[in-house]
Amino acid sequence: MKGSDELVSDGDLHTNGLIQSTNGSLEDKLDELRLLFGKTEGDPLRIVGVGAGAWGSVFAAMLQDSYGSFRDKIQIRIWRRPGKSVDRATAEHLFEVINSREDVLRRLIRRCAYLKYVEGRLGDRVLYADEILKDGFCLNMVDTPICPLKVVTNLQEAVWDADIVINGLPSTETWEVFEEISRYLKERVNVPVVISLAKGIEAELEPEPRIVTPTQMINRATGIPMENILYLGGPNIASEIYNKEYANARICGAEKWRKPLARFLRQPHFIVWDNGDLVTHEVMGGLKNVYAIGSGMVAALTNESATSKSVYFAHCTSEMIFITHLLAEEPERLAGPLLADTYVTLLKGRNAWYGQKLAKGEINLDMGDSIKGKGMIQGVSAVKAFYELLSQSCLNILHPDGSKHIAPVELCPILQTLYKILILREISCEGILQALRDETMNDPRERILIAQRYAVYRPSLLIK
Repeated sequence: MKGSDELVSDGDLHTNGLIQSTNGSLEDKLDELRLLFGKTEGDPLRIVGVGAGAWGSVFAAMLQDSYGSFRDKIQIRIWRRPGKSVDRATAEHLFEVINSREDVLRRLIRRCAYLKYVEGRLGDRVLYADEILKDGFCLNMVDTPICPLKVVTNLQEAVWDADIVINGLPSTETWEVFEEISRYLKERVNVPVVISLAKGIEAELEPEPRIVTPTQMINRATGIPMENILYLGGPNIASEIYNKEYANARICGAEKWRKPLARFLRQPHFIVWDNGDLVTHEVMGGLKNVYAIGSGMVAALTNESATSKSVYFAHCTSEMIFITHLLAEEPERLAGPLLADTYVTLLKGRNAWYGQKLAKGEINLDMGDSIKGKGMIQGVSAVKAFYELLSQSCLNILHPDGSKHIAPVELCPILQTLYKILILREISCEGILQALRDETMNDPRERILIAQRYAVYRPSLLIK
């Protein structure tokens, strides 16, 4: 028997086009991972996604598409909070999406699930996010149907026996949810492995300034050792990856887990490499969201000027490199998937979209940083976190001309400008262009040389 009651298979073709003729190699990868977890026959490997935003849902769906047919060997489910209703406009659009896709329409009719979407379209029924996710629709990505998923709305039920937990939550919610998860792990002999997809950063200023990454939040909230917590990041626009646009990523953390997990997650259109530098990749994952907002502003204000966007790219990446040198003694170079992740986020991520809409006046800051149809705009909280952290006098470094000591943020003019726009609300979005056109702005290369030549590394910034 294959799939759960919530899942169906159309012949030998999976929802996103994976052919089951590849089962031999897939099963080998699954068996390798099961062996590492000490699984015996009849005891499936249990994977649960926590958080059902666009990327978290797509990640779970890709695993379901690849491995869901091996019912006796693996179980995949996803947790999301119950009670989130779908508004009428979204229900109407969802109905249009369903009727434009024959495969989706047939699937819903076969599952006797089509009628509720008709009723939702007419306003005769309220649809809920967890309900539509079971049918393969993520509320933050209704234009891209995914495969049906096993959805659990009770967090204890979802995680109590999980072998692998996928963190698909924003950084702003990670601590709270994993603190609750910790209560359900206390009676367990073995702790789970956690793969964090979260790309956000929080900061602590007391008792001393420190940056807190999502993997550190998970470690502190649950007591799960850091060797069991990994970060996966790369150039991944969720809808494009599910539609099999070629992409790559890196999974970072302890060698024991990252190498077999990289093999397990690798697909023909989604290449996963492994890397040991967890700090740089996770920090860059948060930083790119900061600078993506500014990128969107520049694009909107200059009518998509390639020249202006490239100038912005040069300056923002030099600031990112400078900041990572504060946090790691020998950070991974901004290259490969690390650079690609930055590039694609500045081009087409939700944070860039947010910056564009702000600059065009189509949304405003009073609407908050959780936007309908997009989810959490994590770059806003990250701007605040990085600015306040790097403004602390106890982190002062010597000015390049040797005349005085300054806070690290003084060498990050774009970060300063974004803080004034988004947090202090002192200046308009046009301020980002003024910052770029400042005649006193130094060559971005000088900022990188400062990071590389001077002792700017501050080990106290990271929680150990």
